[in-house]
Amino acid sequence: MPDVQMTAPQAGPLWWARDGAPSVAVSAASRVKGGGSVAFGALVLFICILILNPQAWFPVLKPLRIALLTSGVAAVSLVMERWRDRKSLGFPPEMVICCLLLAWSFMTLPVSYWPAGSLATLTDAYIKAVMLFWLLANVITTEHRLRVIRTVLIVCSVPVAGTALSNFLAGRFLPDDKVVARITGYGQGLSANLNDLALMLNLLLPLTIALFLSTTSKLVRSLCVAVITINILGIIVTFSRGGFLGLATIGVVYVLQMIRRRGADRVWAFAVVIAAVMTVPLLPSEYVDRLATVKSVESDPTGSSQARWRDNVAAAQFVAQHPIIGAGIGMDILALNQIRGNKWLKVHNVYLEYAVDLGIPGLALFLTLMYRVFKGVRSARKSLQGVPSHRQLFLLVQALETSLIVFSICGFFHPIAYDLFFYFIGGLALAAGVVTRQTLTMTPALS
Repeated sequence: MPDVQMTAPQAGPLWWARDGAPSVAVSAASRVKGGGSVAFGALVLFICILILNPQAWFPVLKPLRIALLTSGVAAVSLVMERWRDRKSLGFPPEMVICCLLLAWSFMTLPVSYWPAGSLATLTDAYIKAVMLFWLLANVITTEHRLRVIRTVLIVCSVPVAGTALSNFLAGRFLPDDKVVARITGYGQGLSANLNDLALMLNLLLPLTIALFLSTTSKLVRSLCVAVITINILGIIVTFSRGGFLGLATIGVVYVLQMIRRRGADRVWAFAVVIAAVMTVPLLPSEYVDRLATVKSVESDPTGSSQARWRDNVAAAQFVAQHPIIGAGIGMDILALNQIRGNKWLKVHNVYLEYAVDLGIPGLALFLTLMYRVFKGVRSARKSLQGVPSHRQLFLLVQALETSLIVFSICGFFHPIAYDLFFYFIGGLALAAGVVTRQTLTMTPALS
């Protein structure tokens, strides 16, 4: 490639570059820098607050609304930085679908079973999830930032899993569980509920696996093994059946994908299978008995499996009676009370939750959003598969694809339609797709 001389106006912030430097190198450097450092820093802090929930441990932080504050700083900084650099905000089709779903939620407020309650769900939870989705897709513009977020999430998973293990070893169990002793959760945030704690760890676990497979540092690999171990143990001690299903999904997906590749990946696949088989006899007998209720609903001594099946049936009946306009966002509890009596329980199924609350149109929009996000990250993984120079990015994209698969399966057992779980992983997957396209576009020119 011939050298291209740059004039001062073209060089911009890279005025210090040597004469004769290729123009593509300048473009690559500007992309690596990415801009928007204030927005990115605020986003990282926002993510840490969402997962670690420091206000639960330090009550003095509660009045400060630190999650709202950091997300606001990230959003305002992003808009101002894009306006300053005369760049438009990213608004891909997935974001359009997400906004349509949000708009439909607003439109159904007047016919909600409890309009004030639906409005609270929108303002307290759902808008926060949509904001995170939008920020992740717009702020994470480089592979470096994607790696930083990965590292932050890996580090944040440790105290969540560590708290679960600590509660188990110290005998801190929920007072209401008389038949099966289950530990207390983490703080008052996303992982306060045991099932949600297990789901959170399952969604983050593939990121640690990706780092383990991509690094050549023995120290980093040792740390990854420690994090993977504590995450798996944290999932197990929750005694969550959905948690086990997510863990099994991760194992199956990785074994099937790695066994198709040559070299060390195939060796690791067999090592995972051997480790899983050897671990089974070490599982607590109570945990094994609880997992057995998955295939036999009536055998659950706690009655939770029977209750969830009853609620799923009631939810399906409500949707059949109200296919277009549902009960209103967050009002599935009231809808189920109308069908099967006053139990005041949510339906533990993301898809039925959308259908009951927002009707078939709401469910269709969410499924379309899931499909688009998954299709994008899957396409990114396939495009990186035959490029050895981008192995680290390939493994990171593969991890996000695995997390989406975990959510799509575990969603059948969790009442988390408007929480951050999907929008968290979905936003990262959307950003990873953009970063992949940029990276592959730059690669031929830089080679």
